[in-house]
Amino acid sequence: MSGAALGLEIVFVFFLALFLLHRYGDFKKQHRLVIVGTLLAWYLCFLIVFILPLDVSTTIYNRCKHAAANSSPPENSNITGLYATATPGPSQHPCFKPWSYIPDGIMPIFWRVVYWTSQFLTWILLPFMQSYARSGGFSITGKIKTALIENAIYYGTYLLIFGAFLIYVAVNPHLHLEWNQLQTIGIAAANTWGLFLLVLLLGYGLVEIPRSYWNGAKRGYLLMKTYFKAAKLMTEKADAEENLEDVMEEVRKVNESIKYNHPLRKCVDTILKKCPTEYQEKMGRNMDDYEDFDEKHNTYPSEKSLVKLHKQVIYSVQRHRRTQVQWRILLEQAFYLEDVAKNETSATHQFVHTFQSPEPENKFIQYFYNPTVEWYWECLLRPWFYRILAVVLSVFSVIVVWSECTFFSTTPVLSLFAVFIQLAEKTYNYIYIEIACFLSIFFLSICVYSTVFRIRVFNYYYLASHHQTDAYSLLFSGMLFCRLTPPLCLNFLGLTHMDSSISHQNTQPTAYTSIMGSMKVLSFIADGFYIYYPMLVVILCIATYFSLGTRCLNLLGFQQFMGDNDMTSDLVDEGKELIRREKRKRQRQEEGENRRREWKERYGHSREDSTRNRNVHVDPKESSLSDLSTTRSTSKYTRANNRTERDRIELLQDVEPLDFNAETFTDDPLESKAERSFLYPPFRYQPGGRYLSMSRTGIFDDV
Repeated sequence: MSGAALGLEIVFVFFLALFLLHRYGDFKKQHRLVIVGTLLAWYLCFLIVFILPLDVSTTIYNRCKHAAANSSPPENSNITGLYATATPGPSQHPCFKPWSYIPDGIMPIFWRVVYWTSQFLTWILLPFMQSYARSGGFSITGKIKTALIENAIYYGTYLLIFGAFLIYVAVNPHLHLEWNQLQTIGIAAANTWGLFLLVLLLGYGLVEIPRSYWNGAKRGYLLMKTYFKAAKLMTEKADAEENLEDVMEEVRKVNESIKYNHPLRKCVDTILKKCPTEYQEKMGRNMDDYEDFDEKHNTYPSEKSLVKLHKQVIYSVQRHRRTQVQWRILLEQAFYLEDVAKNETSATHQFVHTFQSPEPENKFIQYFYNPTVEWYWECLLRPWFYRILAVVLSVFSVIVVWSECTFFSTTPVLSLFAVFIQLAEKTYNYIYIEIACFLSIFFLSICVYSTVFRIRVFNYYYLASHHQTDAYSLLFSGMLFCRLTPPLCLNFLGLTHMDSSISHQNTQPTAYTSIMGSMKVLSFIADGFYIYYPMLVVILCIATYFSLGTRCLNLLGFQQFMGDNDMTSDLVDEGKELIRREKRKRQRQEEGENRRREWKERYGHSREDSTRNRNVHVDPKESSLSDLSTTRSTSKYTRANNRTERDRIELLQDVEPLDFNAETFTDDPLESKAERSFLYPPFRYQPGGRYLSMSRTGIFDDV
């Protein structure tokens, strides 16, 4: 099993990152470099979280083996006590190898590759790819040039700080720094920035995640919040549609002004390809005029303005598509929550849906998750499951807050994470050590990463599920993950006293800590900031519990869901009316489809039979007689069943649209041509000496 656990986790984490990226990104429409860069960033960060417990168990085994080697008894002496019971076989030795033991020399190389690759992504490559993805350039060279210009200030700031530091070190005669110490200073600077952001996100997640599950168990809470989201999303949807209309109007003007033989026509064609299909059909390509662009002295847009317009088109189309998809998903969620509220009082214990799912359900899931099971889960079991889960998560949050405030105390050990790990270390229960480490760091990661997925910086950064996240937000999330994961792991090792700089013990460090270097070079960071700054998580948790951030945003004009606010109540009522309107609209659509389906089932076979009879070859003599009889019977049938034909047409609503440009028209599609010509003569003489078509005056004859 040596190294097998490492290989299995590497493969598992890759598919986990791929699954999450497929949920938020769009593999078909987004650039491959964006997908690869984001996938690599997410994969490396998740890999650090999953592999770190194996590093802890391997380190504990190496410490035990080193301690046993240093304290081995003499050869010709009476062995008593613990060693006497341990000598009969290696299986009884307290330092037996864990099942997930990783051989020496593998973990340092592995951590070094993973860490420096993630740092290269977050500080150099991903910021450049962000600017490249948002650039409106029409060529690769143009996009690279734009990305370099936008990141010049970003990279220049780092170079300026690093250069000033090198000058300070060179001038000061008391400082003699080597390359390893400079490397440690760079790592400390990156981890300090990450820890600053980590505590902010952790303080929010420790309170908000348990509270979200507790509120989810309340009846009507999720439905009211969905109504609130519907009102806000409708406003955003209308704004996105208006913005798209404005941008498409500018594209239309550019498309009309730049002719087919203009040098910038290729740029216009590139912009048109990014427009929605309906707008492309309206505008088309301006290829029907053969005027040269230089014959008239018209003002044409420059290439720089076209680049800006291209960028606006990409942004507006992505935003419009995202709001449309989110609106459909929110409608389905609202309809389902309303069904849950209706089925709670059902005496049959059968879950009844108002609308059937448009996607066919899996037969296996449909067999086990039948309406009875669905009713018991949605109406009875899920609220209690959410309450129990909220209590368990609250206990974990309290343990994290207590340990963050007391992990610097080594005698006595007050950090609960350190207490659990040390108890398992005494018995060398590696399975328990790995499970405890994994649950601890996994909970910390969920609190931090879920906040990254929830936060929204206006429309510049927003992770939307169902493949609606743009390239800029995906790359930005990869940058945040790469900057937050290393300080998160160091904070976890400090909570468990596996970091020697925190425990102040001369023990073998973990392989992850060894690549970070000794923080003694920057003692004010190791002994000050790393220890006392995490205590601010208490203040942040209190602020999140009382929703101080939500109240501040609400005062600034950003509507947030608050139960004791009049603005929230108004938005909830507005969203409820919007959902009700969409529900009536969908019901009418389903009723129309059902009527059409019934008509086809009732009258579709007779039409097919008549069509077959027409295609059958008959004798000419018999055909004349049959034609005569058919004509008589048809006229008789038409007189007798005229109302039936009219009912069919009204039912299908399959009447051809009126042509107001035609010579004549009639409201009745069954009227004969002779009747139309008799009732409405084709022309009428006007006093001015002109003949006007009666198709325009006949519109209001029945009024």
